[in-house]
Amino acid sequence: MARELDHIRREARGRADAEGRTALVPPPAPVPEVVRPAPRPAAAAAPALPAPPDAAPVNEAWRTEPVGGGVVRRWLERALRPRLDAQVAFNARQAQLDNALIEWLLARFAATHDHYDRLHRAATGRMDDIDERHLQLQERLVVHVHELVRRIDFVLEASERSRLSAEADLRRLAARVEELEKRLAGR
Repeated sequence: MARELDHIRREARGRADAEGRTALVPPPAPVPEVVRPAPRPAAAAAPALPAPPDAAPVNEAWRTEPVGGGVVRRWLERALRPRLDAQVAFNARQAQLDNALIEWLLARFAATHDHYDRLHRAATGRMDDIDERHLQLQERLVVHVHELVRRIDFVLEASERSRLSAEADLRRLAARVEELEKRLAGR
């Protein structure tokens, strides 16, 4: 029996020496390879926005007062003064409304762009967090799989040692049974 155990030990040590480790220690876990995502491409330059419309010509031309004139013009002006004053007031208010609308549109566009920029930054931050968590999970999974492989190798090696030990025990028992059969046959 001692010879068989020595044989088993020599065989297990020979296999471990061939792999460069001690017989009773499982093989070391390999270093995991983690694939990093490709670097993010550089952000594209912001597109050039069109210039707002120029309201200066409207602001300069809103007055309807004629320059110079004679008696007929003064008589017509006196007769049409209420209508001309109403037209001047309307033109002034229309120019003010146009200016206010342009300012409102520019402010609204700026607020919309700011809003979408904030949303984009928040979504990008979340995606970066998700990518980082995926990388951490990938690293953990690779380490776990390598650890499982290492343990399976160790269990297989231990079962091989047990098998070799059982075979040695069977050979020893077979030799003993033969000896007992010879003794019984000799009687």
